[in-house]
Amino acid sequence: MFSRKTGYKLLNRYREEGPLALCDRSRRPVRYANQLPEQVERLILDTKRDKPHWGARKIRELLVRRLAGDVRVPATSTIHAVMDRRGLVRRRGRRRRNKAQGTPLSAGLYPNDLWCTDFKGEFKLGNRRYCYPLTVTDHASRRIMMCEALDSTREAPVIAVFARLFAEHGLPCAIRSDNGLPFASPNGLSNLSKLSRLVAQARHRHRAHQTRTSAAERSARTHASDPQTGNRATASQNSLAQQECFDRFRHAFNTERPHEALAMKCPNQVYTISPRPYRGLPEVDDPFPDRDSLVTACGRICMHRKKINISTVMAGQKLGLKKVDDAIWLVSFMTYDLGYIDLEQRTLQTIDNPFGNRLSPMS
Repeated sequence: MFSRKTGYKLLNRYREEGPLALCDRSRRPVRYANQLPEQVERLILDTKRDKPHWGARKIRELLVRRLAGDVRVPATSTIHAVMDRRGLVRRRGRRRRNKAQGTPLSAGLYPNDLWCTDFKGEFKLGNRRYCYPLTVTDHASRRIMMCEALDSTREAPVIAVFARLFAEHGLPCAIRSDNGLPFASPNGLSNLSKLSRLVAQARHRHRAHQTRTSAAERSARTHASDPQTGNRATASQNSLAQQECFDRFRHAFNTERPHEALAMKCPNQVYTISPRPYRGLPEVDDPFPDRDSLVTACGRICMHRKKINISTVMAGQKLGLKKVDDAIWLVSFMTYDLGYIDLEQRTLQTIDNPFGNRLSPMS
C-alpha cells in the first residue's frame, strides 16, 4: 500500500513517460555535502596532467593563486586523493591496493563455505523485557550453528558470541549478513563495525559480502512457526528460559528434522567442522609502512604532536603509515588503504572504500 500523494505522482509519471516511468529510480543524492565542485576537480586533474611531477602541495598553492579567494580551495590531502583516484599518483615501492571481492550470491557448496547471520526481530518476554534472537546458519548443510537470546543488539555481546562460535567450529570462508549494526556501520570508516573488523583480523585475507539472504529468511520462518522457539503467545518468562527453548529447537532442527534440500537428511549428518581453526586475533603486520601508530581508545592517532581522528572502530589497532608527499601520509589497516592524513589540516581524507560498495570484511 502507498499514500494517495505517491499514487498521483506515479500516475503522472506514467502519463508523461509510459511504463518505464514505473521502474525503480536511483536513490543517489543529487549532491554530497563534501563533494568537490566538478570544475575544481577538473582543474586539479588538468594541472596534474600539465605538471606530472608536481605534488598535491604545489598544486594547491597554484589553485590558491588562480582562484584568488573566489572558491574555497580543498585541503592538500583532498587534492592528493582526487589525483590518486584517477591513477595520477605514482606509488613508490607500494603494493597494489587491495580491493575486497564480494562472495557470489550462489549457495556455498560445502559446509563452512558460507554462514548467514541475522537478528530475527524482537519480542517481549514474560518479565516485559525484549529478547533479540541472533542466529547463525551454515548455508550448505542448513545447520543452525547458533541461536542466542540476547537482550540487545549491542556489539559487545555479539562479538563474544561469535568468538565462542569460532572457537567451537572454526572459521568459515565467508559470512553473509545485512548492512545494519552490529554487522556493519553505515556511518563508520569504510562502513566497518567493531564486529566486522574483528572478523577481518581473524581471517586476515578473506572477504565476505554483506547482503540479506533468502536462506536466513527461510530459517527465520521455520523458527517462528515452531511452538518452542517463542513468540508473543509462547514467550518464556526470562532470557534464560527462552534460551532453553532456543536450544531445544536447534537440537531438534539439526538432529531430528529431515530437510528436503539435503535429500531428507538432517543438517548434523551433512555438517563437518571447519578446517580453519580459530586461534584468536593475530598481530596486524604490514611490511610496507614507514612507521606505525596505535589508535587510542577515543579513535585518534598522534603524529608529530598532532592528534588526528581516525575512528573508534579502530581503537587499540595498529595502523601502517607511509609518507607519500610533503605532510601527506597514507594510512593502512592490514592490506587495506583507508585514506590520507594531512598533517597541516590534522584530518583524515578517506579514499574509495577498500571493501567496496556494500561490502564489509566479515571474513
